[in-house]
Amino acid sequence: MPLAVVTASHSPLMHTVSPRGDARAAVDSAFAQARAFAAEFRPDLVVVVAPDHYNGMFYDLMPPFCVGTAAEAVGDYGTSQGSLAVDREAARQVVQEVLAAGIDLAMSERMVVDHGFAQPLELLFGAIDAVPTVPVFINSVAVPFGPVRRTRLLGEALGRALVGLDRRVLLVGSGGLSHDPPLPTLEDAPPEVAARLIAGRHPTPQERAEREARVRTAGLAVAAGEPGPRLNPDWDHAFLDLLAEGRLIATETWTNDWITAEAGNSAHEVRTWLACYAALATAGPYTMRSSFYRPIPEWIAGFGITTAETRRNS
Repeated sequence: MPLAVVTASHSPLMHTVSPRGDARAAVDSAFAQARAFAAEFRPDLVVVVAPDHYNGMFYDLMPPFCVGTAAEAVGDYGTSQGSLAVDREAARQVVQEVLAAGIDLAMSERMVVDHGFAQPLELLFGAIDAVPTVPVFINSVAVPFGPVRRTRLLGEALGRALVGLDRRVLLVGSGGLSHDPPLPTLEDAPPEVAARLIAGRHPTPQERAEREARVRTAGLAVAAGEPGPRLNPDWDHAFLDLLAEGRLIATETWTNDWITAEAGNSAHEVRTWLACYAALATAGPYTMRSSFYRPIPEWIAGFGITTAETRRNS
């Protein structure tokens, strides 16, 4: 059965900060196009590949890759709280097949996810539990990271496993592109911050509100005209071109330090896009059907949305 892909940036500020000009209208139009693409494809399984932002995965045990056989969304930044409609049987089969392919993959019976997973599900399908889902976590925030090559190999193994399911599978990659939001780092962190990064589960409502307020303040400052976080549209466009042309192996020359220097600490979230396109490529040649890009400093993001599918025989 064919595979298809939707990739989209996410932003914790989409619900609360208004960008300048027509940026929101342009993003809304691009998401409408992606929703139409997904509806036309008619998936019976959606595999969401996304990062976490210290809401579900912590340094007490930080896997590079993990599949959830059940998942609960925390409801941060205006997204819904509650259970995802995880297809447990499909998730377990994916785990078995990816492990058999030689990729070290963790499995969680109680995965906790945040807006990185919830936002694309809501924007594409209307709710976090609207479609049968397999959540795939790729660490893109908590250093150290493995080499980018491992992400491509994960995607290829994931694609082969999904083709083996003999179902219509839509892969949704969430995150990126260039961006550098005010996320803490473990290195040199004050003790109280380090403790939260190591095992900060179940924050109080006040703690979560304070955390979200800090990010919102950064976005509002940019909206008010203050200098914003660094974005790199040239880097973003080059990455989108690489995906469209199927030159995925070119990422093998990328180092983690280079990604950070060129596009920001959180640009590593493009690993989710790379994994999805690598999975798609295992089903045969593909065509990128649409590609949207807009740098939106107020949302602290080089914001992109793409759709792609296995090339149709003519």
